[in-house]
Amino acid sequence: MSADATDSEAEAADSEVETSDPDSETDDAETDGEFPAPPRTLTDGEGRVLQFRASGDSPSESATESAPESGDEATADGTDERGALAAMYDAFDASDRAQGIPPADPRQRAQWLDRLRDGIEVVAWHGDVAVGHGILLGGGPGHELALFVHPDYREAGVGTALLRTLLGRGRTAGVERVWLSVERTNLPAVSLYRGVGFEPTGGAVGELEMALSLPSNS
Repeated sequence: MSADATDSEAEAADSEVETSDPDSETDDAETDGEFPAPPRTLTDGEGRVLQFRASGDSPSESATESAPESGDEATADGTDERGALAAMYDAFDASDRAQGIPPADPRQRAQWLDRLRDGIEVVAWHGDVAVGHGILLGGGPGHELALFVHPDYREAGVGTALLRTLLGRGRTAGVERVWLSVERTNLPAVSLYRGVGFEPTGGAVGELEMALSLPSNS
């Protein structure tokens, strides 16, 4: 699974501004360093207030008790998370896909989203619209990272904030090593990952593998 879908995020890596979030830690920078765990509330480079939440989490403690429809996966407030993610991926075109991910076919994409439930997920929300999706999948030496941002929310610091929050979520879950594969020619994405500490470890022709060791959560 490629991590190429953040190709323009490095251009605005410092654009996000954190705002107070009554449901999160009092001071992300002080308590979690570079990788604050969700939930977080941030204002992106376009002035949009976004929430970054672990998959299945509600937007606030005042969430309603709405239950998911049969067969659906919803957050605690009844939001159809999988449906919101499917809608986000509907906005992707061929240039947004790498190694066939996310799948263009809706049925294959639904199956792919189902498989991701086995991993660690963080979703970026603008209201009830999913605008970013980060995943850590186990298996092999460490967890593989994939990161996707809605086309309308790129170049605003969303990818950087999502990446850091996902790594914070992984750290609290005990993840020790994260790796990814990215196209060597995708210099903005490579710069983004280098900016949070990923280092090259090899890769096939045209592909660059990078890895990061997360600090202990103890």
